[in-house]
Amino acid sequence: EDARRETGICVRSIVAGCLDTRTEGSTGSRLGSLSEDLREQAINSVRRHIRLAQKYGCPVVIIRGCDLEEKTLIEEAERLHARILREGPTDELKEKARELVARVTKKGQRQVDHLCRSLHQLQSEFPETKLAIETGESLSDLLNFETVGWVLDDLKTKGLAYWHDTGHIHARERVGMPTQGEWLDAYAGKMIGVHLQDSAEGVAEMPPGTGQVDFKLVAGYVPRTAEKVVEINPRHGRGEILAAVQFLVDHGF
Repeated sequence: EDARRETGICVRSIVAGCLDTRTEGSTGSRLGSLSEDLREQAINSVRRHIRLAQKYGCPVVIIRGCDLEEKTLIEEAERLHARILREGPTDELKEKARELVARVTKKGQRQVDHLCRSLHQLQSEFPETKLAIETGESLSDLLNFETVGWVLDDLKTKGLAYWHDTGHIHARERVGMPTQGEWLDAYAGKMIGVHLQDSAEGVAEMPPGTGQVDFKLVAGYVPRTAEKVVEINPRHGRGEILAAVQFLVDHGF
C-alpha cells in the first residue's frame, strides 16, 4: 500500500500459490490433486490470493502449472532433465522427452478433470476476477501444450484466459516440445498477459535480450491489450532491467 501511494503503481496481475514446505512446491499447483484434502488446500490458497488481488484492485490471478501425482514419472522427468543439462538436447533425448510428456498427459487425465472442476468452482465464486492458466517448466507438469488446450476449451464459457511465459516455453521447446510459435498460433487469441523473460541453455529468468528467445516473434502475437510483465531473477541489477525494458520497446512491445 505504501508503494502504491508513493509511486502510483497499480498491481495488474498476481501469481497464485504459497510455498508448500512438505513438497517445496506451490500449494496453488495442486488444484488437480487426486486427494480431496490437497485439492481443497489448493483452492483455499487461490481463494486467499483472489481476495488479496481484489483488495488491491488487481483484475487477474494466474494459475501457474499443475503438479502430476505420479512419483515414477516425476523422478523419470527429473533424471531426464539432469541428463539434458549434462549432455545437451540431443535428438535422442528430445524423443525421450516427447515420449515422456505423452505418458504424463495420458496418466494425468483424471487430474486435469479435477483441475477443471477446481477452476470452475473458483470462477463461480469470484466472477469479477479473471483467472488465467500458465504452463509450468517441468516435463512432468500437467499444463503442457495439449492439456492447456483442453482446459481452455472446457472452461471457455466461464472466460478462462491464457497467460504466456516466454522463458518456460523456450525451455520446453529446447527439449523437443512445441515451439514458441506453435503456442502463440494456438493460444494468442485467448492470451490476457505474458511473462517476458529470456532463457538459454537451461537458464531461465534472464533479462530479455540476453538469451535465445525470439522476442520479435512474440511481439507479433501479443494482443495490444495484454499485460506485459518483465520477469527477471533478482540476481540481475537495475541496469540490466532497464536495458531489458528498452530492448523490449525496440522490439515492438
